[in-house]
Amino acid sequence: MSVFNDLSSLDLSALLVSRVCHDIISPVGAITNGLEVLDEEGNEDMADFAMDLIRKSARHASAKLQFARLAFGAAGSAGASIDTGDAQEVAIGYMSTEKANLEWNVPRLLLPKNQVKLILNLLLLTKQCVPRGGTITISMDGDESAPNFVLKAEGTNARIPQDVSEILSGQEPERIDAHTVQPIYAVLLAAEAGVNVELLKDGDAVICKANTQVAESV
Repeated sequence: MSVFNDLSSLDLSALLVSRVCHDIISPVGAITNGLEVLDEEGNEDMADFAMDLIRKSARHASAKLQFARLAFGAAGSAGASIDTGDAQEVAIGYMSTEKANLEWNVPRLLLPKNQVKLILNLLLLTKQCVPRGGTITISMDGDESAPNFVLKAEGTNARIPQDVSEILSGQEPERIDAHTVQPIYAVLLAAEAGVNVELLKDGDAVICKANTQVAESV
């Protein structure tokens, strides 16, 4: 993780904002296009299509913003906890706009915010492992004092992107930009939350393990 220590908080925040903007540009642009169609005189035949496009795109933009607010935002004060039920809601909303399906098998608990934010960020990483779609299953064992999470991505040509693999192993990517900042942020979150993250290929699936480090009693 030390290779990322030179990334300033200003650069990190700017890159994360760029990432969020990149995610919502498409649905917001579609809303604008739909409104332009409605403004055109004599194009009544396209009105229903335009309204459907606006409604769908507005739902997509809202889902992506709600996810980003929890995955990247402050999510309360320092030391705050997050309800995993809230994380489930925004994760399902976000994945409804993606190619892969989500199966959320995590009990409803209050967990430290950085642990929950990490799981949402690992969801983004595992989604990259099934670019053609598939199923991502998130499960948990242990209790709230030391939870362990497993994210399993299954799909056609499941693979681990090289830059993601390098970043999770602590290597600095060739470029630090709005694309690579998300796995970097996940690594920083894992260190802050005291969680060991491992991403590995297992047959036709990619498995991400996130195990909480338990402090040894003296």
